[in-house]
Amino acid sequence: MKIKKEYIILLSVILALSLYLSLRKSDRLGYELPRLPAVAKTDISKIEITKKGASFILNKGNGGWNIGPQEYPADAGKVTNMLGIIENLALTAMVSESRDYSRYQLDDEHKITLKAWSGERIRREFDIGKVAPSYRHTFVRLKGNDYVYHARENFRPTFDLGVEDLRDKQVLAFDMDDIQEIQLIKNGRSLVCTRLAYPGAGDQEPASSPKEQVVWENAEGGRCDKVKLNSLLAALSDLRCERYIDGIKKEDLTNPLYRIELKGAKDYHLSIFARAEGDQKGYPAISSENNYPFLLSEGRAKSLMKEPEEILEKQENKENQSRKGE
Repeated sequence: MKIKKEYIILLSVILALSLYLSLRKSDRLGYELPRLPAVAKTDISKIEITKKGASFILNKGNGGWNIGPQEYPADAGKVTNMLGIIENLALTAMVSESRDYSRYQLDDEHKITLKAWSGERIRREFDIGKVAPSYRHTFVRLKGNDYVYHARENFRPTFDLGVEDLRDKQVLAFDMDDIQEIQLIKNGRSLVCTRLAYPGAGDQEPASSPKEQVVWENAEGGRCDKVKLNSLLAALSDLRCERYIDGIKKEDLTNPLYRIELKGAKDYHLSIFARAEGDQKGYPAISSENNYPFLLSEGRAKSLMKEPEEILEKQENKENQSRKGE
């Protein structure tokens, strides 16, 4: 009888402890992981990023996203990454209740504060800390909540950017097949190469299936090096700068070292200028497709500034081609 009574007491204690732990866990989980309202990235119209008290704003316009009152075009890919994080923000665990924010880089010195609007309404507001040791989470703190949480994904680098980092670095873009004429100008010397199409058998087609053969010729009928011109066009068709140059306007840059003019469905041009004395970082440049002066890396600029004579086919190459034709 005594043993039976002890079993009943032990069982009661176990049940009570199980119930207590279950309720405590349920209560903690409900408190630690606030439900975040759904936000569609297509609804976001403005983003503010603040770090060390300095902030800038990204605005959604008719032609895409732009930065600040200057309305610099923003890098579409980087903004898309931000919008994806804002839309899919998910908390996975509570990390700390202690308010020791410096440990997670959520203190004023290190945190990145993000606000995202839909119209006049703020839809997301949270602080971004450092990446968690798992490299699959980021420490965050929600607006009005003192606790530190794990958020899914490593996304601090996505927002740890300045205005210059977020500017669209593409300064010239076009479809190579649209270009019909290329003019290279250097030190008063000029070379114009015109795209021409002659009927003839293609390299990969049988002779019975003729197709147009594309060649480039100068004004005197000499051949321009097709491989070199295609390489030049490929580089120009998606040209990106190292950075933009502050404090000057396009019209402030005169007397280019080198100028490239392209004609097709639309005309394009690129001018490259001498770098300032002592500046070893690159070459100033402007293009028809960008409103701001920018800097091209030394390697990129030099690869574009071909000597006009270098583009012409060598005489021995023409003779060899003539012999093959015979």
